[in-house]
Amino acid sequence: MVVGTGYVGLTTGACLSSLSHLVTCVDVDEAKVARLSAGRVDILEPGLSELVARGLTSGRLTFTTDARRAVADAEGVFLCVPTPMGAGGAADLRAVEAVTAQIGDVLPPGCALITKSTVPVGTARRIADLIGRHDVPVVSNPEFLREGTAVSDFLGPDRIVVGSDDEQAAHWVADLYAGLSAPAVISDAASAELVKYAANCFLAMKLSYVNAIAELCERLGADITSVTEGMGHDRRIGRSFLKPGPGWGGSCLPKDTHALMRIAESVRYDFGMLGAAIDENIAQRDRIVAKIAGAVGGTLAGARIGVLGLAFKAGTNDLRDSPALSVSSVLSALGADLTAYDPAVGGEIPGMTVVDDPYQVAKGADAIVVLTEWAEFQRLDWTYVSELMHGDAVVDTRNLLEPRVVLDAGLSWQGVGRTLHRSPKFALPG
Repeated sequence: MVVGTGYVGLTTGACLSSLSHLVTCVDVDEAKVARLSAGRVDILEPGLSELVARGLTSGRLTFTTDARRAVADAEGVFLCVPTPMGAGGAADLRAVEAVTAQIGDVLPPGCALITKSTVPVGTARRIADLIGRHDVPVVSNPEFLREGTAVSDFLGPDRIVVGSDDEQAAHWVADLYAGLSAPAVISDAASAELVKYAANCFLAMKLSYVNAIAELCERLGADITSVTEGMGHDRRIGRSFLKPGPGWGGSCLPKDTHALMRIAESVRYDFGMLGAAIDENIAQRDRIVAKIAGAVGGTLAGARIGVLGLAFKAGTNDLRDSPALSVSSVLSALGADLTAYDPAVGGEIPGMTVVDDPYQVAKGADAIVVLTEWAEFQRLDWTYVSELMHGDAVVDTRNLLEPRVVLDAGLSWQGVGRTLHRSPKFALPG
C-alpha cells in the first residue's frame, strides 16, 4: 500500500506495480482518486500516465480513499505524504503522524511501515513509539526522484537506500526492488534518514558555489561555461549541478536545507557551511533582480518585463519554491509590470499577467527575462520578438539561448557569469 498520490506517492505506486507488485494507492482527495482510477494523471511527468494506465489494465494498481480497509492485507505500507517546511524551518510531520495514528492499530503483524517521504533523523523511532507495536517494523526508504525524470529515476536509480533497526525488514524492503539494477545500501534507520538530507544539501551547496563562481566570472571577465567545463572533467567533481541560474528552489532543496539546519541545531552543531549556501541563494536572486534593473535603465518602477518560464525547472508544472516566481515577486514588488508565459503553467498568479503565447510577453516589453530552461525558448523567432519589444534587453538567467542569435536579431543579451566582449580567437599570451 502507498499512502499519498503526489509526485513521490504516485510514481512509487505506479513503478512498484510495473515491477509486478500488487499496489493500492490511498489518498484523502476523493475527486483525485476518481480521476486516477479512470487513468487521468494531473502531474506532468514523462512516462507516468502510461505506467498508471498499464497498472490499472493489469489489475496490479488500484486507488482508494479507505486507508484502514486497504491496509488489511498489506505486507508493506509506504508513507508518501507531504513533509513541508514548518515553523522555524523544521520539517512538518503532521501528515506522517496523522496517517500513523489512522492505521497503526490495523496494520497486520509483520507489515513493514516504510517512510518514503523525507523525514528528520529519528522519525522511524518516533513512529515506532507512536504505534507502540513490536510486531510492526518501521523502515526508512528515502526517495531520490527528480521532477521531470521521476519514472526513470525510480526504475534506473543510482542506489537504493534502506534503513531499519530491524535488519530482516530492511532486506525485505530492498528485495522489492530486486528487478532493478542498482546497489542497495542497507543501514540503520537514522543513517538512512540522514542520507537524503546529506545528498540534497550537498547539491544545494554545489549550486550556490557555482552561482558564486559565476559572479566572480562577471567581475573578472571570465566565462562560466569554460570554467564549469574545466571543472566538470574532474571526476571528483563531475558535471552535474554546475549550471548557474536564478537560484535553486523546488519542492526539496529549500525545505531540506532548512530542515537539516534545524536538525544540526538540535544537537548543538553550527552548520555554518550550509547556512552560507542558503544565504548565497538569496543573494543570487537579488543579483538577478539587480541585473534586470540595470538592463532597463536602473529602476524597475513602471518597467514592462516579459517573463519566460515560471516552473521551478523545465519539464514540470511545479511552482513550489520556484526561483522564477521568487525573482518575479521581487520585480513586481519593485513596481515592474510583468507578463509571463510558461508552456506548462496557466491560470492566475498574483503580481503578473499569465499568457498562453510566448510572443505575447514581448509586446511592448522593455526587457525579456528567461527564468526557466524550457527548450522551446531557444526556438523562438527572436527577430519577431525584437519587433514586438519596446526595449532591446534580454536577460538570460539560465544561459539557455544562443547569444549570437539574440544579438543578430538586434537585441542585447546578458547571461549569468558570461561576457560577450571577447574574440572567439582569444588566447592567453604565450
